[in-house]
Amino acid sequence: MRRARALAWLGIAWHGIEAAIAVAAGLAASSIALVGFGADSLIEGFAGLVVVWRFGGRRVSSDASERRAQRLIAASFYLLAAYVAIESLRTLLGADHPQVSWLGIGLAAFTLVTMPLLASAKARVGEALGSSATKSEGRQNMLCAYLSAALLLGLGGNAAWGLWWLDPVVALFIAGVALREGRQAWRGDACGCETGCA
Repeated sequence: MRRARALAWLGIAWHGIEAAIAVAAGLAASSIALVGFGADSLIEGFAGLVVVWRFGGRRVSSDASERRAQRLIAASFYLLAAYVAIESLRTLLGADHPQVSWLGIGLAAFTLVTMPLLASAKARVGEALGSSATKSEGRQNMLCAYLSAALLLGLGGNAAWGLWWLDPVVALFIAGVALREGRQAWRGDACGCETGCA
C-alpha cells in the first residue's frame, strides 16, 4: 500500500508538470490534441489522488471504498472523452489550423518512453493488492503513452507536411480510447472481472 501511494504521488507530481507544459504549448499553437493531452494529464493526476485517498485511513480494507475509487477513475475517463471530442469536432468544423509545436513534440516523445514504466509498476502493485482502482489508474498511465504516440503523429504530421487536420483527428482517437477505458474501469475490467473487485 505504501508503494501504491508512492507511485500515485510520483504520477501526480509528473502529471502536474506535464499538464502545465502541454496546455501552455497547446494554447500557443492552437492544438486541441495538445490541450487534450494536457487535460488528460490533469485527469490522470486526479486519478492518482483517488488512489491516495483509497489507501488512506479506514478505507484500506474497505470494499466499498475500492468500488467508489474505481468509479471515480472511470468518471474521469468520461470527462476527458467528452471534452476532447467536443473540442476536436469544433476544430475540424471550423478548419482551425494549429501551428507547429516543437515543445509539444518533445513532451510527447518523453512521455511515450516514461509512461509505460510507471504503468507497469502500478499494474504490479495493483495485482499484488487485488485493487482494480490501482490497476485502472495505471492503465491511465498506459493510455497516456498511447496518447503520446498519437500526439506525435498529429503534431509531426502537421510540422512535416502541414496536415492540420491530423491534430483534431488524433484528438478524436484520444477521446474514443478514453471512453473505452472509462467503460472498462467502471465495470472493473482492470482486475479481469465484470462486476468489480469487491
